[in-house]
Amino acid sequence: MKKIVLHGRKVVGGCVEGEALVTKEMISGWGGINPAEGTIIDVRHELHGQSFKGKILVFPGAKGSSGWSSFFHYTRRNGNAPIGLIFNVMNTKVALGSVVIHSPAVTEFDLDPLEIIETSDWVKIDADNGIVEVTKR
Repeated sequence: MKKIVLHGRKVVGGCVEGEALVTKEMISGWGGINPAEGTIIDVRHELHGQSFKGKILVFPGAKGSSGWSSFFHYTRRNGNAPIGLIFNVMNTKVALGSVVIHSPAVTEFDLDPLEIIETSDWVKIDADNGIVEVTKR
């Protein structure tokens, strides 16, 4: 199996590994996800109906209101949060959302993760060192 290593910047520390769920579309919190189920509910989103629970969510960044972080906070409280976050665009919504779900998160990569990681790839995040290892499936 081919392994690719990306280097980025820690947002929230920790180490985790799991299956990737990837979207090239920004994710909205309020009106975009169902925190009680850990699913994307935005009918216009390419991941509509899919669950990010227990997955490493790979996405460009957060869009919408400041409610983004509170909706993702509720996913953690309900046991439905992603186990890790990999994203490109840092803003206050996704920064606070990363902190409140207590999952390792990395951004500002040397290579674009959206061009490398595909849904179902196995991903290991070592956020403390800013390292993401991708094993292609």
